[in-house]
Amino acid sequence: MAGAQGDRTGEGKLSLAAAVCKQIVELRRQDKHPNNGGRQNMETGDTTKSSNVEDLQDEGCVPGRGLRACKGVCKEGGWVTNLVLECPSLVDSPPTSPKVADGVEVYSTKINSKVTSRFAHNVVTTRAVNRADTAKEVSFDVELPKTAFITNFTLTIDGVTYPGNVKEKEVAKKQYEKAVSQGKTAGLVKASGRKLEKFTVSVNVAAGSKVTFELTYEELLKRHKGKYEMYLKVQPKQLVKHFEIDVDIFEPQGISMLDAEASFITNDLLGSALTKSFSGKKGHVSFKPSLDQQRSCPTCTDSLLNGDFTITYDVNRESPGNVQIVNGYFVHFFAPQGLPVVPKNVAFVIDISGSMAGRKLEQTKEALLRILEDMKEEDYLNFILFSGDVSTWKEHLVQATPENLQEARTFVKSMEDKGMTNINDGLLRGISMLNKAREEHRVPERSTAIVIMLTDGDANVGESRPEKIQENVRNAIGGKFPLYNLGFGNNLNYNFLENMALENHGFARRIYEDSDADLQLQGFYEEVANPLLTGVEMDYPENAILGLTQNTYQHFYDGSEIVVAGRLVGEDVNSFKADVKGHGATNDLTFTEEVDMKEMEKALQERDYIFGNYIERLWAYLTIEQLLEKRKNAHGEEKENLTAQALDLSLKYHFVTPLTSMVVTKPEDNEDERAIADKPGEGRASPAPTGLPHLHLQAGCLWTGPSFSPQNSPDKCTGASTPVSPAMSYLTSYQPPQNPYYHVDGDPHFIIQVPEKDDALCFNINEAPGTILRLIQDPVTGLTVNGQIIGDKRGSPDSKTRKTYFGKLGIANAQMDFQVEVTTEKITLWNRAVPSTFSWLDTVTVTQDGLSMMINRKKNMVVSFGDGVTFVVVLHQVWKKHPVHHDFLGFYVVDSHRMSAQTHGLLGQFFQPFDFKVSDIRPGSDPTKPDATLVVKTHQLTVTRGSQKDYRKDANIGTKVVCWFVHNNGEGLIDGVHTDYIVPNLF
Repeated sequence: MAGAQGDRTGEGKLSLAAAVCKQIVELRRQDKHPNNGGRQNMETGDTTKSSNVEDLQDEGCVPGRGLRACKGVCKEGGWVTNLVLECPSLVDSPPTSPKVADGVEVYSTKINSKVTSRFAHNVVTTRAVNRADTAKEVSFDVELPKTAFITNFTLTIDGVTYPGNVKEKEVAKKQYEKAVSQGKTAGLVKASGRKLEKFTVSVNVAAGSKVTFELTYEELLKRHKGKYEMYLKVQPKQLVKHFEIDVDIFEPQGISMLDAEASFITNDLLGSALTKSFSGKKGHVSFKPSLDQQRSCPTCTDSLLNGDFTITYDVNRESPGNVQIVNGYFVHFFAPQGLPVVPKNVAFVIDISGSMAGRKLEQTKEALLRILEDMKEEDYLNFILFSGDVSTWKEHLVQATPENLQEARTFVKSMEDKGMTNINDGLLRGISMLNKAREEHRVPERSTAIVIMLTDGDANVGESRPEKIQENVRNAIGGKFPLYNLGFGNNLNYNFLENMALENHGFARRIYEDSDADLQLQGFYEEVANPLLTGVEMDYPENAILGLTQNTYQHFYDGSEIVVAGRLVGEDVNSFKADVKGHGATNDLTFTEEVDMKEMEKALQERDYIFGNYIERLWAYLTIEQLLEKRKNAHGEEKENLTAQALDLSLKYHFVTPLTSMVVTKPEDNEDERAIADKPGEGRASPAPTGLPHLHLQAGCLWTGPSFSPQNSPDKCTGASTPVSPAMSYLTSYQPPQNPYYHVDGDPHFIIQVPEKDDALCFNINEAPGTILRLIQDPVTGLTVNGQIIGDKRGSPDSKTRKTYFGKLGIANAQMDFQVEVTTEKITLWNRAVPSTFSWLDTVTVTQDGLSMMINRKKNMVVSFGDGVTFVVVLHQVWKKHPVHHDFLGFYVVDSHRMSAQTHGLLGQFFQPFDFKVSDIRPGSDPTKPDATLVVKTHQLTVTRGSQKDYRKDANIGTKVVCWFVHNNGEGLIDGVHTDYIVPNLF
């Protein structure tokens, strides 16, 4: 992680180590060497006699390792010959002590990371000693993720700690230069480059001093390709006696996977030095290589720890969004899954100027050929090549059919370098092509456009002024679609590419000239290859939020995540609601998250992994990052305002950004060292509570006896509770109509309620689990609804006493080419054969022409086909470990007046008016449940008074519905017999 380097001073001078080594050789000749006898060292088990051994320890020689540890320093004094003669085994024995680099030894490096809800707090602690006899300036090169901000830097010298202070860049630099000129120990941290790719910490270490260097930085881990990546650069530059990486992760949503790997060590060695584990919300990774495991070879004294240590993980996503609120700040994570990919129209604008000749152009071709393999047939594309002039593969965008893709491969292989670099005309041609394709309806209405531009140099022909090219591109795109700029190599104006991409809702990426450049290009494309939503808007309560970070995005890409944070106004907020709207491949969607503040406060009890006010710091981090991005394209007063806001937050939250630096200076001898040694308050903030609410929702009502009949109708619900999030919304989009309505719920109990009669009829269907029944079929509107029966976990083989329910429903509209499959686990919608999958943990609204589908989290789903047809599916849940019962579904028809007279099915046949008459009410076998004579459809039947529940408004308790129960699977009430309604498939 950090490497130490020192100046060579005092060469040729007989050091203390060499002098002591000479004495050891003489003692050994006299058979008086400490390793030849004497008292045992309690710590190492070695023996010591000479007080000079303590001097050797200061020089890097540990008593327990005797002469072997001193071989290096003895060599420095020219005594190696005598040493080898006296102890020849040292020649081939592996060294056991770290090598001292130019008098400076780093003997301990520990990296401690705590990640809470993607926000990482990292502390790098390095301990070093200057064994030379003059002051040395030691440079610690700490490579950090590009998006990380250093927040603290302290020096501990001779037991006294000197904290760093974040200041404006010029103020910090002047304070540091003054300290160095006076020979004092000092440290300076400053951002290096606009991308914050590298931080350098320089420490002027006095002779004989031991220094503890502690660097703290924070970052928000971004989700790429379905994983969060934590990247640590490991580069100690010498063997370190105590080297350790220790990472704790806490994710309220629960951790779904966790892995760690190192680029510099084989899996065999890594395995013995690495431990990783995760369970529930917590994960842990530890990497602790021994000295021998650090060696580049068994007898080497240099370290193989030089490369990348990467931790990847992801969280459980039962719901597309997750809102957390702590101490008046909120963060909203949004990453839906299971949605179909939105077709994309891609203009590849490729630089083929002379500077691209050779390997760069070959790698570009290889990457484009791989990208073509990933193009979907619904996509459209074209290649625009620019050098001194501009040429295109096709006149217009073309669909990615197999034939066109084959032709595209041939075109890519034939690309040749030539001429100058006309970035302006190349980009404008690609943008114009995308605009025309939309205007002329050459591409699907529900598709999205993307410009991907690759160049390796600066514009040098045509319009070459960067600011003018930016203006032309901005006006041509008009905010309609994003621009992604790829800069190949270092010989280009990367800031220009980045600024132009940012102001057009995209980003820039540097492609490094290396053997894997083609894979870098392909990796970028994979990030943007699968847009799931366009026009994403995150809405929050009006007048209740301050300091909201960016909450509109042109695209949401599969495998990524949108993060929005803000401050809540006032402390008396009882609930919090977030709506996310977006355009999908086949329909528009609205996702809703509701949080009960009091319940969340009760749930925020897990403090083990939490550092300070992590959501507040996450909010500040995001705000600064976005202000700095806006600042890049601002001018005049606007730029001054953005700079002032970013600087103010950087200083308040102790972030080292491009506007600030941090300095630590040792005070004058007559100053009160203890007062100055106090650490900043931020480092001592009390842990803030976190976690998610843990509520209980009463499970759905279940009949616990045999199949429903008037004799054993249950009087109350039984079941168990199951924990759910408070993010729930209640069904308020409809009121029960005055028309007749119909439903099937429970075991399965069919209810036909007729308000004009102020009465209802009911019946059961007793069939084996797996049977699919036709509930509704309308040949005119094309609507069908089928349901599949499930049984109890331990059902009776007798179908008359077996307890059954509906566990799966299929709703289809042939005219709209629409299907939705509802199970107790998920809802899958097919629109023109394109699937979208939702969980019962979602609160989401899907809309398109003639269709509205609303999922109310863990409660119900409402499907409306225009004005006149509305179905409701109610979810009943039981305790997951219940020995008998399963979750099941209820189906309600609350509006059917637009369905045709030809509608049929177990429920559908009753949509048209029908008459019935009940007479001769008389005592039944149960005195509380009378029998009667029912005349319906020319049949005279004996029926029994009973009751059923309507769970539309409350899936737990329900409303009692009194009905006349028709025996024998509804025989005489339904047309034909119940087996006539059995169908082979759900659709």
